[in-house]
Amino acid sequence: MRYSQYYIPTLKEVPKEAEVMSHKLMLRSGMIRKLSSGVFTYLPTGLRSLNKVSQIVREEMNRAGACELLMPMVQPRSLWDETGRWEQMKGVLLQFQDRKGSDFCLGPTHEEVITDLVRGELRSYKDLPKTLYQIQTKYRDEIRPRFGLMRGREFLMKDAYSFDRTKEDTFKSYEVMREAYKKIFSRCGLQFRPVLADSGDIGGSLSHEFQVLAHTGEDRLLSCTKCDYCCNVEVHNGKNQCPQCRGELEELRGIEVGHIFYLGTKYSEKMKAFFIDEDNKEKPFEMGCYGIGIGRTIAAAIEQNHDEKGIKFPKALAPFEVVLINLDPEDVKTSEKAEELYQYLVKHKIDVLYDERKERPGIKFNDADLMGIPLHIVLGKRGLQNQKISIKNRFTGGSSEVELSHIEKKILESLK
Repeated sequence: MRYSQYYIPTLKEVPKEAEVMSHKLMLRSGMIRKLSSGVFTYLPTGLRSLNKVSQIVREEMNRAGACELLMPMVQPRSLWDETGRWEQMKGVLLQFQDRKGSDFCLGPTHEEVITDLVRGELRSYKDLPKTLYQIQTKYRDEIRPRFGLMRGREFLMKDAYSFDRTKEDTFKSYEVMREAYKKIFSRCGLQFRPVLADSGDIGGSLSHEFQVLAHTGEDRLLSCTKCDYCCNVEVHNGKNQCPQCRGELEELRGIEVGHIFYLGTKYSEKMKAFFIDEDNKEKPFEMGCYGIGIGRTIAAAIEQNHDEKGIKFPKALAPFEVVLINLDPEDVKTSEKAEELYQYLVKHKIDVLYDERKERPGIKFNDADLMGIPLHIVLGKRGLQNQKISIKNRFTGGSSEVELSHIEKKILESLK
């Protein structure tokens, strides 16, 4: 993509509305724009990062045996009345009526909808286990939306639901999802911890949060220095000792980006979602629920990876892997070489932003740093006269001069 053709409205000043670093940098780098309180438009670079997280999630969910579907965002009150959650969650439901006066809400979550779906479709134990998921917009009428994508009213979420015969089978599905989540956040290039947590309004007796570590995180965590044990301070017994290995616990800060729950029969019993078991008796589905905040993952990545110049995206989440900067676009030889490199990168299916704008070098460097693009390739008239091209790693800050004859090989090596 050529910069001059793209829509990247960067800002020099920090908007007054922005409180946390991810909100500030997503606004400044042109990734999002506010429409109303807690509701944002994803601009082209923001959407590219959003799609990259979604693709990683899809690949790992599919690999774990889950099947993707797409459920309606608009949900009838009748389903929520079956579980008693219409009144229980009234504070976060955006409620409205259709022309006939029937009550609906914009879905903040989909336990009722998915349970309604399978109770008419999965009738035999032979149909189990099943795990279904979607990536879809949710709406929760937060009292005080804040922190940009961290706590919004409208947001993109992956939610999955497992259906099993027995509690033991559900724990197996739960572990499959827990491992899938580890792979997802590892592929995103993030430092994170799976954390024992409280189930909250969703319900169930077992849950884990997936927390991206960041000094600005709202959640206080206790992590063992010897093993993988980690819990939320709220569910800890108060002792500074790991219950698994007796190691010392250290306090960390985290941002919740995923949450998995064992639901049991909470929804299936209330909604009469039964299957026929091998003993020819009706039994309620044992269920699990598994969510990931897609936009929130991007915001958490920025909270974890930034400096005074801007974002330092992990390669997997960056809107572009490479920015190709032409310092002298009016020089014919420089532009010819830049065009040649651009076409080479496109041919090798590398996400590249070609900055061929007639702007000062400082503006180009600042925008590239602000957006957090991992690899900067810089061509200028003077460098090419010496048969040199500059390569900079945004994540480490290291840079080097590369012989013109070796540049293509060096780019591919740097991206690995």
